Formats: sequence, structure tokens, C-alpha cells
Amino acid sequence: MTSVGSQLDLDLYLERIAYRGSLLPTADVLAALHLAHVRHIPFENLDVLLGRGIRLDMDSVFAKLVTARRGGYCFEQNLLFAAVLEQIGFRVRRLAARVTYRTQRVLPRTHMLLQVEADDTVWLADVGFGAAGPLLPVAFHQGQPQTQHLWRYRLVELGGLWSLQIGMDDWADLYRFGLDEQTAADYEMANYYVSTHPDSRFVHGLIAHRLAPERRLILIGRELTEDRGARVDTRRVDDPAALRTLLIDDIGLPAAEVAEFIDTLVRERA
Repeated sequence: MTSVGSQLDLDLYLERIAYRGSLLPTADVLAALHLAHVRHIPFENLDVLLGRGIRLDMDSVFAKLVTARRGGYCFEQNLLFAAVLEQIGFRVRRLAARVTYRTQRVLPRTHMLLQVEADDTVWLADVGFGAAGPLLPVAFHQGQPQTQHLWRYRLVELGGLWSLQIGMDDWADLYRFGLDEQTAADYEMANYYVSTHPDSRFVHGLIAHRLAPERRLILIGRELTEDRGARVDTRRVDDPAALRTLLIDDIGLPAAEVAEFIDTLVRERA
């Protein structure tokens, strides 16, 4: 995990997310960087399915998400974002959450998120949840709905644990977390579980998401959901050629990586 003093190529990162604004450590800059990141770096698990493993050292994360223009999941995304924020001058605390969204099981704490201070306010920043994750930071204001384009979020604290929720009239928990700062060792253990354990959803099929203010594309296996807030459409993508086009043109993954994945998929079905 990159420490506060470590450096990365900030210019290359900013080019990757097409950001050309201010770099002052303010709440507005935090929000702009957060939105640019989730818009341009997709959420995906191709390396898990291809048996490559997921490395969390910053050189590997940067090479994959920035240089190779790939996506990744929470540890990769939020480790990179935390390092960028600290290089700019934000104060960042790395946290861990137990995902509660659309599950009745008690899951281990396998989601990484960030707490960031800016303009005398404490914010939850999370560019690595995918699917229903926030587009913008969420202020730590107890129970206060915060609109983010077509969706609303709020943070609710109960008994020392916080819940990030999404909804309108009805609210659904996304995950629950405490404020204990996590170490690199904590994430390495959780990352190993997520990328290898037979109970992990990441080892059982393709997951690829792309978020934007006007829509969310959520591909799980062969089921594609297009979420436009008030309207949600779902369809299957069974044809390999259509899947290839979707992953390259809509999700935004490199053609060579997609070709390798599709070829592997076709061979396994043969």
C-alpha cells in the first residue's frame, strides 16, 4: 500500500480520468476527482477469472488501472484513489466494510472505502463499489439524504457502526463499517478471500460495471442491467461477439484483454 510519502505519476492518472481542473485539497476538487474516476475507470474482475491474481502494491495497481487502461475492484480502485488524494494534500483514512447489499448472509469485511477530510467536513469516498456505488463523496451527516444526479444516498450511524444507504422513499443498505483504520495486511487478507474463496462472487463469473451521471451499466455474468434512476432495463448478452462489443465500447476495457477473455470463454464452452 502506498504511504503518504510515496509518489505516483499524477499527470498520467489525471490524463486517464480526463481531469483538467484544480488540484487544491478542497471538497469541490474531491467531488470532481471522484466523479471523473468512476466515469473513466470501470469496475471489473477479468484477472480473477483468468487466474492472474490481484496484486495490491502500488506499482501493480497503477500499471493496471492507469497505464494499461484497465479496471479493477475495490482494493485496486480505492488504493489508487487514496494515493492520489494524499499526493494532492488530502487527509485520508482507509476503512473496511461488510457488504450488506442484496444478501441475507453475514459476509466478512471485504470492501475497502475511504474517509477524507476537506473544507472542515468529513466525507466517505468510494470509487470502488461498482453497481450501486456513489458517484460523489457522501458527507458524514447522520441520516441526511444527499442527491447524486439520478440517485440518493445517506449515511446512518447506529451503535458505533455506519451504514451507507441508497434509495428514495425506501432505503437499502449497501454496506456497514466502523472507523478503525486498516493496514496493508488487512487488505491483503481480504483481497485473497475475494479473489480465491469459492464463496466469493468474484470467482464465479464476469462482473463489469461502468458508472456515469446519466446511467449505470451493470454486467453480472451474461445479464446486463441499465439503470437510469427511475427506469431500469435488463437483458441477456449471450452472443460472444455482442459481449465483446459491450465490454470494449460501453464498459471501456482494452480490446486485447477482452479478446483473451472471450477466447478463454469460448474454449471453456467447447
